[in-house]
Amino acid sequence: MRPRARRTALTALLLAAGATACLTGCQSGQDGDSASDGTARSAASSGGSATTSPSASAPGSTASPVATSASASAPASGEPFAGLTAEEISERALKATTGARSLRMTGSVPDEESGNTIKIDIALDRRGDCAGTIGMDGQGEAELIKTGDTLYLKYDERFLRAQSKGQPQADTEAVVSLLAGRWTSMSAGGADAKEMAGFCDLDKLLEDAGGDGDDGPTKVTRGKATTVDGTPAFTLYETDGSERSTVYIATEGKPYLLRFESGSEREPGALSFTGYDEPVPAQKPSGEIIDLDDLGGMSA
Repeated sequence: MRPRARRTALTALLLAAGATACLTGCQSGQDGDSASDGTARSAASSGGSATTSPSASAPGSTASPVATSASASAPASGEPFAGLTAEEISERALKATTGARSLRMTGSVPDEESGNTIKIDIALDRRGDCAGTIGMDGQGEAELIKTGDTLYLKYDERFLRAQSKGQPQADTEAVVSLLAGRWTSMSAGGADAKEMAGFCDLDKLLEDAGGDGDDGPTKVTRGKATTVDGTPAFTLYETDGSERSTVYIATEGKPYLLRFESGSEREPGALSFTGYDEPVPAQKPSGEIIDLDDLGGMSA
């Protein structure tokens, strides 16, 4: 019995793509809650990335996911992006973010099928390598590493039991006994690996970010200067009908997307983006590894 993630777990990537997609195809709106442009200072220089972004921790470490908060105080020197419309800020952020060689996503998104929350903490790069954890609220988590053409996964017991729901008890116990807490491997191109490997596809994520979307233009307005985990940022508000989401853009170094908070009551969630252009700690795990391709015929 080969465990695999629920298909709806890809909601995490879809929301991540939506977060950066909101940076393009948007119509400029009136300035939001911020001070007037007349007294604002000029945008920060474009060289270098923010130095306060933490680098991704290696899978299996005990470090907790990045705790992200946004403070509402604007810098005393004035407001960033002086003279730019919300649309122009959005376009600059889109260009910087889609040009990244690597990044780290941390946060939570809803799973429509189960009604639970998916928690994600993963670093990924343009080569398709990744390392991190994916979990379901109250249903355990899986660590994953993709390097080259191989996907490595390590499931905890709660994850295995949740994914085996509906299977004969004897089969569930056999899977738990064999796999819980142990690294496994499989070909990243295999049918059973594609969904988990999809979390590692930064090219696809950023390609989707550059799309115009099918729902028409979304209104974007300027917000206030703020900070995200100590990194100076500027707020943009995305309005689509009655739903209003919030996007935080770096104001020092390149204008990367730092955080996205969904304003949807149906699909609440938030994702932080850090570790831009930093190395991804994707290395083959040490010790014993169970080759699931060799076992054959196991499915969940």
